[in-house]
Amino acid sequence: MVAAANLVEVAALVGDTARATMLGALMGGQALTGSELAYLAHISRPTASEHLAKLVEARLIAVTKQHRYRYYRIASPLVAAMLESMKAVAAIEVPPRYQPRSAKDDALRFARTCYDHLAGKLGVAIADALVAKNYVVLGQDGGEVNEAGARFLCEFGADLTSRRGKRMFCRPCIDWSERRHHVAGLVGAEICRCCLERGWLARERDTRGMKITPAGRTGLRDAFGLDLSQDGALLVDAPVLSATA
Repeated sequence: MVAAANLVEVAALVGDTARATMLGALMGGQALTGSELAYLAHISRPTASEHLAKLVEARLIAVTKQHRYRYYRIASPLVAAMLESMKAVAAIEVPPRYQPRSAKDDALRFARTCYDHLAGKLGVAIADALVAKNYVVLGQDGGEVNEAGARFLCEFGADLTSRRGKRMFCRPCIDWSERRHHVAGLVGAEICRCCLERGWLARERDTRGMKITPAGRTGLRDAFGLDLSQDGALLVDAPVLSATA
């Protein structure tokens, strides 16, 4: 009965439109202030504070105070995985409501962050590249990186030694727009971090969408064998993945 009550509480918290919008914004992986979240949810600052207090109390989000600002973020990878799974179920299983596609929607479907890793066409294409070279094996119960894959990722700049607490090392994450897997866990987070630090990707303002830079088009092609010349990230038959691109 206690577990059922907790499930009802979580469902009620996520089921509110304003709270769902704020949680969705935080799935971009960045910490945001209450004012920023209020703006994105189209609600007043006091109303946002009430919603955020409930989410903090339920441990769905965490808050850090810095100077006079409070920054909110998703509390854990487990919460992020739950939210992304709910998004996938809503996209796949629930009859869709008609809504014209926008340029913003298309940008999110192409490349975005899913908490701290890459998703959309780009995220799935990178996963496909790693699987095609037998560097990573993705199954229903988890993911595995072999010795060659670990060597490639380390040469790419990924830090695979920091476990970041109890988070999973590598796991498949169902992509709600592509309906296929991208790479999550520490491996996915490190790939995303490296792409950002190399200047291959840039964050879009007020969204979790990611923009591929000119350097990124070249780098992603050389490193992962991705052809980004068309509207979509397409895996090409590259003979070798090069981590030193």
